[in-house]
Amino acid sequence: MKSDFISPGISPAGGRDPDLAEPAAVRRAIRRGDFRSFTNHAAPGFAQGNLVIVPAPFADDFAQFCELNSRALPVMGRSAAGVPHLPELASDLDLRTDVGGYMVFENGVLTGTPRDIRDLWRDDLVAFVLGCSFSFESVLQSHGVRLRHLDEGNVSAMYVTNRATVPVGPFGGDMVVSMRPMTPQDAIRAALICQHYPEYHGAPVHIGLPHLLGIDDLTRSYGGHGLTALREDELPVFWACAATAQIAAVAAGLPLCITHYKAHMVLTDVPVLSKSAGEPTFGGRDA
Repeated sequence: MKSDFISPGISPAGGRDPDLAEPAAVRRAIRRGDFRSFTNHAAPGFAQGNLVIVPAPFADDFAQFCELNSRALPVMGRSAAGVPHLPELASDLDLRTDVGGYMVFENGVLTGTPRDIRDLWRDDLVAFVLGCSFSFESVLQSHGVRLRHLDEGNVSAMYVTNRATVPVGPFGGDMVVSMRPMTPQDAIRAALICQHYPEYHGAPVHIGLPHLLGIDDLTRSYGGHGLTALREDELPVFWACAATAQIAAVAAGLPLCITHYKAHMVLTDVPVLSKSAGEPTFGGRDA
């Protein structure tokens, strides 16, 4: 299959810049081909999700796999077979066209990275949207937590760990995590805040000492992207990541599996509601 995926950050000639504050505007721009950047800078305050599409005979096993590994795989929505829409996430959302890039796997092998999947859609396909840690980043920033990867126009790096998931049917394998470099103070803040957002992976699963997760080299990230370099005053902070589902589906060798392209998430109209009543109150950055 020929790929027509456009590299992140590059828009076609004549493209129009969308209102990045509005998820519907960004989705329309993606649909037109005018927006192809990573989505972690888009629509702050609205939930983003990972996309996993599997044939219907595998859908129930995949749903149970997500349920038993919900820290990494919180389900935001599941479509009916053959239906590429999830109106509970956004009324105009078309999962065939509204993601900035897709990855197509056949029998566990990557065969294409198209910009839309209308020609691949079938009546037996079931789409899952899983919670994404991009969703809580604006919450952390509102509490004064510095996210250096955002400041530098990058994304969080991902790694495959040595922590096994609970297998179901053909699905299994090790958990994937995302990593954000943080000062010790910010790491504590982030853990206290994110524990109130289990729908976006909750609190970090590990802070510091990446070798305990089976990660020997931070420069070698899963997918080969993301901010991996730590400063002297920073610790690596790791969250469970829904990319766990992608490697599980690929390892299962499904006849067809379609996911989003790395860091090009499903943008929803679901607001990330403030839960300040249950969050700690902080003073200045040195508090």
